[in-house]
Amino acid sequence: MKKGLIFVISAPAGTGKTTLVRMLREEFPRVEESVSFTTRLPRSNERPGLDYHFITLQEFEKKIQAGEFLEYAKVFGHYYGTSRPLVDERTSLGKHIVLVIDTQGALQLMDQLNAVFIFLSPPSIDELKSRLRHRNEDSDAEIRLRLSWAEKEMKMASRYSYHIVNDNLKQAYDVLRSIFIAEEHKNR
Repeated sequence: MKKGLIFVISAPAGTGKTTLVRMLREEFPRVEESVSFTTRLPRSNERPGLDYHFITLQEFEKKIQAGEFLEYAKVFGHYYGTSRPLVDERTSLGKHIVLVIDTQGALQLMDQLNAVFIFLSPPSIDELKSRLRHRNEDSDAEIRLRLSWAEKEMKMASRYSYHIVNDNLKQAYDVLRSIFIAEEHKNR
C-alpha cells in the first residue's frame, strides 16, 4: 500500500479551516485529521479524543521529553502538539493526514517533514473580526488578541506552498480540493 501524505493547514481562528477540512474528509475517505494534544480545558462543544486529546501540563511535558511530538507550540497560554506515533501509524496505513496547526508548529515542520503546507486566510482583518464576533465564542479581549495574532500569522503565508483566501467557502474548497487531488497524483 502506498504511504499516505501529510497536509499541514494553518490559519487564523475564524477563517473556516475546520469546515474546509471536514468537507475534505467527507469527500475523500483516505483523509483523516490529526487530533492534537492540548493542555487547555475543553470547550462545551468539544469531545475528548475527537476534537483534542486533553492532558495536563505534566503529561504534555513528559511527551515532549519522550520525543512524542512532531511539533508543539504554546498558543494563548496553552500547549498544543501533534503526536508523531499517531501520524506515522496512520500514514503507514495509506491514510492522508491533515494537521491543522498554527504557524509556530508549521514552521517547526517545514525543514523536517515532507508535507504539503497550505495557509488559509480571510479576505481581510475586518472580515475576520466580523466572523469572530459572529461565532460568539470569545470575549472582546480574546478577539483583540486573536486579531493581533492573525496579523502576524498572515505575514507568514508566503512561507507555505499554497495560500488560499477564504472569501467564498465553495471557491476556497474547490481550491483546497484541487491541491489535494494534484498532490495525491504527484510522482514522489
